[in-house]
Amino acid sequence: MSIITKTTLKVRYSETDQMGVVHHGNYAQYLELARIDWLSKLDVSYKTMEKNGIMLPVFKLDFKFKKSAFFDDELTIKTILRKIPTARIYFEHEIYNQKEELLTIASITLVFVNSKTKKPISCPSDLIKKIEKRLIT
Repeated sequence: MSIITKTTLKVRYSETDQMGVVHHGNYAQYLELARIDWLSKLDVSYKTMEKNGIMLPVFKLDFKFKKSAFFDDELTIKTILRKIPTARIYFEHEIYNQKEELLTIASITLVFVNSKTKKPISCPSDLIKKIEKRLIT
């Protein structure tokens, strides 16, 4: 039981060091791009969630770097949700290059937070319904 999406991007020169290797600090941005894409594929807008007073700050982020990504590589980021979120949502990520070599494994936990009170809240029911519908089909 999981929802898996794939997001592709091309490594830009500004994301690399002098050796043409992607700087590790860029990977968090890659995962954010993939999560926003994951939501949009469920027909959920992160921008709308924020307008409705819901934020998703990062609680925990882990990376395991297996191989380097380089300038001009085309990366595929697999985003995986394996369980229904509560006040937290947990994603697994795998990043591959155009040769389908696994470069990076990552996991991230985010917390649903009320933007006014800054306190944790439950995952919005409309998001849970969309996740459940996608898990069933």
